[in-house]
Amino acid sequence: MRMLKMVDLGMERQFFGPKLENAILQVLEHTQYIRGPEVNAFAQELSGYLGGIHVTPCANGTDALQLALMALDVAPGDEVIVPAFTYVSTAEVAALLRLRVRWAEVSLDHFNLLPEGLEKAWSPRVKAIVPVHLFGQAAPLKEIIDFAREKGIAVIEDAAQALGTEYIFSDGRRAKVGTLGDIGCTSFFPSKNLGCYGDGGAIFTASVTLAQRLARIANHGQDTLYEFREVGVNSRLDSIQAAILRVKLPYLDEFNTRRRAIADIYDSYFKDIAALQVPARMPWSTHIFHQYTLRVLSGKRDELRGYLQQRGVPAMVYYPAPLHLQPAYRSPDYPEGSFPQAERLAREVISLPMHPFLSEDQIAYIAESVRDFFR
Repeated sequence: MRMLKMVDLGMERQFFGPKLENAILQVLEHTQYIRGPEVNAFAQELSGYLGGIHVTPCANGTDALQLALMALDVAPGDEVIVPAFTYVSTAEVAALLRLRVRWAEVSLDHFNLLPEGLEKAWSPRVKAIVPVHLFGQAAPLKEIIDFAREKGIAVIEDAAQALGTEYIFSDGRRAKVGTLGDIGCTSFFPSKNLGCYGDGGAIFTASVTLAQRLARIANHGQDTLYEFREVGVNSRLDSIQAAILRVKLPYLDEFNTRRRAIADIYDSYFKDIAALQVPARMPWSTHIFHQYTLRVLSGKRDELRGYLQQRGVPAMVYYPAPLHLQPAYRSPDYPEGSFPQAERLAREVISLPMHPFLSEDQIAYIAESVRDFFR
């Protein structure tokens, strides 16, 4: 059995083989490494995948979030609602723009924002909510968007872990996450469900005006060369990364389906272990399992991780502390105990290897190793 990895990019490389090499070679031959034809082609193809929404490629997922806030004209002193349990980028960009982060509680089941926590987080200075579709499952978007519309504020979807996830409306309609708020953001970090081989990101919006502004801000604030209409940044997806993403995009749904099948197998191994809670599958969302994340209810999460490492099974903790308790973001307004569910998740969650190239033998070995610990 080959060595276990959280994400096996080596196996992915073998799967795509000459397709990737030829795509990269074409860029090397035309030498347009920045703003080459692959970038626009990828934007159009991703737009088609997302139902025709406008797509602006950028340098990474963190930039995507920052560009979104800049395009919405938030100003220093304005406030943004962010889940207390997520990766730092969601809050980091707000801090960099001198906004005040207002944390909100998350669910113990789906790990995303709780709609009932939004009113507590609300203040008249709030200009946007940033729901994160954590681990590959949609946040309860209808309630979040309804709240935002009532308050007259924007919704920026952080879909960095959920590209391909579908939100399911009560009437059966479906839409890709990232396309329902005012702006959606994603990352193409190599470990994502759709990842390049470096950094990359993209921003989505249905608004032509916002799309034009996002593209302008990402290109130093210029529409026309050397005509700078506003202060912007330098945030570009390079041509080689776009070429790689074009090869991989047609396989995204197939790979996400395989991830769901692996999650089903994991669930079957763990459903009878009282000390484990398998990932919830909410009725309003599909789940693409960017991470397969368990909750260890017995207080032995760290012991389990150590045991798995001894067995050669990598396991990660996403995330070991909620953001309101991180040194850079601590505030007297949010002492320990402010968000008990986010704090509990940080003590309980553990993620197992998850990628579409896991073999049946590997899945069984990982699952049996977990079961052995609880025996």
